[in-house]
Amino acid sequence: MTSTHPLSRVKSTSRSMSAHSNGDDSRLHRRSGNLPRRPLATNLRRRHNGVGSEPGINPRGDNADQKYGHFSQKCVIQVTDFSNEHFAHTTLSNAEFVALMKEPKDQTTRPLRWINVGGISWDVLSAMTLRYDLHALALEDILQEQGHNQSKADYYRQHLFLRVLCHSLPTEEDHKSGPDSVSEYPGSGSSHQPRNDLEKIAGLEERDEKSTERNRDSMRIRFSALSGFRLAARQERILRIAALTQGDRVVVKHEPMFMFLLREGTVISIHPTANLEFTQPMTERMQQHDSVLRTSEDPAMVVEGLLDLIVDRILEVMDEYQDKIHDLEHDILMKPGMTTVRSLHILSGDLIMHKRTLEPIKSMLYGLRRYDQDRCTALGFGNDLPANQKQLDADRYGSDAGLGVGVGANNPAASRWGSEGYMSHKSKIYLADVYDHMDFVLTSLDMFAGISENLINYAFNMASYEMNQVMRRLTLATIIFLPLTLLTGYFGMNFTAMWSINNWSDVLFWIIALPLMGAIIPMFLYSDIKRLIHYIQKVMAARRAVIAEERALRHSW
Repeated sequence: MTSTHPLSRVKSTSRSMSAHSNGDDSRLHRRSGNLPRRPLATNLRRRHNGVGSEPGINPRGDNADQKYGHFSQKCVIQVTDFSNEHFAHTTLSNAEFVALMKEPKDQTTRPLRWINVGGISWDVLSAMTLRYDLHALALEDILQEQGHNQSKADYYRQHLFLRVLCHSLPTEEDHKSGPDSVSEYPGSGSSHQPRNDLEKIAGLEERDEKSTERNRDSMRIRFSALSGFRLAARQERILRIAALTQGDRVVVKHEPMFMFLLREGTVISIHPTANLEFTQPMTERMQQHDSVLRTSEDPAMVVEGLLDLIVDRILEVMDEYQDKIHDLEHDILMKPGMTTVRSLHILSGDLIMHKRTLEPIKSMLYGLRRYDQDRCTALGFGNDLPANQKQLDADRYGSDAGLGVGVGANNPAASRWGSEGYMSHKSKIYLADVYDHMDFVLTSLDMFAGISENLINYAFNMASYEMNQVMRRLTLATIIFLPLTLLTGYFGMNFTAMWSINNWSDVLFWIIALPLMGAIIPMFLYSDIKRLIHYIQKVMAARRAVIAEERALRHSW
């Protein structure tokens, strides 16, 4: 294998300590559980090589096909060659794409290429890795998703690798294809591991001796939930929680997208499922000859367009949460109840989870804009990146100076502006808008979480207030009837010689009761009477001020 050791491996979060995202994040977190299951081709994506194994996946290894051949899926692959004047869009199968990758490289100037892959299959990935010399660690991030993987940017000498966790609302096809097993993390969707595999792990199916031993070996390499692996007991608790929270959550689909920006100008995007509907808007933009993707002839703008599309999908999710918050706020203001409080509690937990998965995207965008050039300089290249010849000519003659491709600004202006990185100046300008949208998303998450907490506090405060009012009414009735109850008990005693009854009849009862009530009631209600008097004084003072103002206006006329 050609050596491609990274001198700088930049991530938005630590590789070993960052929070969950991967397979847990590529699940559909459902509002209702009546959706059919969506089967995925591979059931071993979450396997790990084991503790102490060599990092990275080398497709040139002797037994690489034996190790990773189970990653087999019928992929949907779109190859788009484009320039300002040229556009060619082709959809290929696995075999056709592998044959394309084995063709000799064309050394002549050709249009820029965007390879959009839907599905994870070893034959496609290995052919692509051998053709474009993709780094072993990047290939490992695609095939062996861990629970702690998050959105990040890794810099290598041959390419820039991005892993972005996409948040989107489920489409009609997702509703038809249905739920997979539910994530441990709120708001997540489906596992890449089919249900029958989970049942085998849980011991819910009969297994022969050989199968039992194989599962025991696989259990030895399963780590904690942060690693993306979980035991059957933990998975059962996850499923129970998911069943209890059905109908109270916003349906959010999580899937990672992997992107490569090669030094030669090729852009590769990979999705875990064989469905490219997510990137359909990008394909439609490519077909427009006057779009910035075509006119700029900048591969970095393709990466920027994909990132912009991801953030736009996140904005749609935020709109859904806003509608959900408005509905719950209406219910709380109309009639607070524990059902609404329960929904708010679940929603608040989901918002915390989303903030945890969305913040790395903002950090990654900031790093691409602020540190891209520095990181490429640290790798030992920058000005040697090849650019599209037409852009080089434009830069050479002064047009759009400083706004050409980053992947290849090998021109005299580069020495003036410093080493160019993977992201061009123009793409960084557009990334600023994407960054602003991402900042708005995180601000909205904080606002929604704050509103949820305030509504929960309001519901409990209203419940406490209503209880206090009930106790106040009972106390007031007790105070009023306390003297009457005392005297009724006294005069109701059956004595033979009852001179007060014989001589005074019931007049003596009221002679004693009324003064006693007149003394006890003010004594117990002194603070309330004082507040009432103070309130009346304020009302009268306000009225006097209004009357005085009206008189002054009449005199001024």
